[in-house]
Amino acid sequence: MNWCVARPGVPQGDLKIALDWACGMGKADCRPIQAGGPCFEPDTLLSHASYAFNNYYQQNGNNDIACYFGGTAALTRHNPSYGRCSYVSSA
Repeated sequence: MNWCVARPGVPQGDLKIALDWACGMGKADCRPIQAGGPCFEPDTLLSHASYAFNNYYQQNGNNDIACYFGGTAALTRHNPSYGRCSYVSSA
């Protein structure tokens, strides 16, 4: 199984643009990263982008191209879920 997460060390501005796209035009389900949602904490751009990128990636057939986001994302085999925050995966 693969998950799509934000790459550490990429410029914050690029990450914000990609996150806004994923939650807007990309139609990722970003409700869990809204205030009060199970994935809101930690309230960091990297964490929120990782959740949104993975949601988009899983909705779009797990294609490598669906985990690019202008070079701000990368695939991982490590499940990034934590606490009450569950990252969607495909079998």
